[in-house]
Amino acid sequence: MKKASNPVSGVPARQNHRVRRLGLHTQHQPVVIMRSDCDVCRSEGLSSRSQVLVSNNGRAVQATLFQVTGDGLLTLDEVGVSETAWQLLGLSEGDEVRVSHPPTVESLASVRRRIYGNRLDGRAFDEIVRDVVAGRYTDVHLAAFLTASAALPLDTDETAHLTGAMINVGERMRWDAPIVVDKHCVGGLPGNRTTPIVVAIVAANGLVMPKTSSRAITSPAGTADTMETLAPVDLDLATLRRVVELEGGCIAWGGAVHLSPADDIFVRVERELDVDTEGQLIASVLSKKIAAGSTHVVIDIPVGATAKVRGEEAANRLAAQLTAVSDRFGLSVTCVQTDGSQPVGRGIGPALEAFDVLAVLQNTSDAPDDLRRRAALLAGAALEIGGKAGKGEGAALAFETLADGRAWAKFKAICQAQGGLRQPPTASQRHPLAADRAGRVVHINNRKIARLAKLAGAPQAKAAGILMNVRLGDEIDRGQPFLHVHSETAGELAYALEFAGRAGDLIEVEA
Repeated sequence: MKKASNPVSGVPARQNHRVRRLGLHTQHQPVVIMRSDCDVCRSEGLSSRSQVLVSNNGRAVQATLFQVTGDGLLTLDEVGVSETAWQLLGLSEGDEVRVSHPPTVESLASVRRRIYGNRLDGRAFDEIVRDVVAGRYTDVHLAAFLTASAALPLDTDETAHLTGAMINVGERMRWDAPIVVDKHCVGGLPGNRTTPIVVAIVAANGLVMPKTSSRAITSPAGTADTMETLAPVDLDLATLRRVVELEGGCIAWGGAVHLSPADDIFVRVERELDVDTEGQLIASVLSKKIAAGSTHVVIDIPVGATAKVRGEEAANRLAAQLTAVSDRFGLSVTCVQTDGSQPVGRGIGPALEAFDVLAVLQNTSDAPDDLRRRAALLAGAALEIGGKAGKGEGAALAFETLADGRAWAKFKAICQAQGGLRQPPTASQRHPLAADRAGRVVHINNRKIARLAKLAGAPQAKAAGILMNVRLGDEIDRGQPFLHVHSETAGELAYALEFAGRAGDLIEVEA
């Protein structure tokens, strides 16, 4: 390989390395692999798990370095590249890259200050979020920041600073409408898939509702996961705008439109840590709503012993924080506390929840009434703040919009505009879990039910999850199934059933 001449000293400059595409999938983390005895690793003093800057034709990414010995995988002048790094750099076979130490990430000093219990100002959050979106934070750095924000919870000022920082690094939409409504659920309640129904009802009544949703963080399904089984959700900004201008609403994945790109990075790490702290939650919700151009937002706060929000006091505190932060950005927020004592509907998992959504919109005789009523309650609140219904009259209008078929017609039109309505998949593996005694169902553990659905494969496996056969207060016979586990593979089903066998109080029956 040719070596360039150093224009200052006349000595040969360090050579670049040819890339080799390894087909290595590392989720979202850029990774490169080099020989431990190559010139770069030796002269730069690089070791495994070092952070390196990889550059090619004006593009650069910060990557984690791993090393190999011997010439079995790579030659001395080659660098192996993960799929994420390959895509970010826009590489082609035969390209050359330069590998060097990355610049110092100054904002990590603020993360360290936060770890030691110090509050951060707006400038610190701006710098952290900019570096996060630029890919300068490793997963270790991200985990440290998120953990520090959980151990000492963000106060109102910090939450507002983080919200603003997350808005500033992404795209921002504006609409030619005086009122733009949105809706969000803080989560923690399996099967609570009201959003597609709410959007259909609200848009059918002439309001603008550009709904961008997240994928699951710690749950078996997020709205984007469920909606993806019904229609495309990876809409770019131009497509999202076209859909909303045509139909008045959409249900899209927020990560595809880059309205709050830092949030999707945080969500990925939060999912691995299995944490979802209040300050991050508020910043996540509000940054996406503000970036989407919303003026009025309805927020569903399910409250229950095994929901994310355990009691009324905690719900009131969360609602107060949401309102306090949203006021700083001129966003009107209406918080609605709902029953979080048990899963909503029958399905838990992307496709199973989608079938419930379709049943409600199509007014089938077996549509889950709890999902229908909850969606009407939230849609009614949106219709009231949007000026389409008087105070206390929104739910009635929502029920009417479902009953006369306008919501179903609007939902079909939205799906068609997003790329076409499709049929959700079904699982090939199904297994019942039966009651070991007769009696009345007195408790359903939301967290363990959600865990069971995730072990069955949800949300990655779209057809996987749980189909509930009972609700609180139901009388059940010994041997009667209280739920069915759905999986796409026998192995995932086995994992789920093993957990169910030791979980104990998934569902409690009182004789």
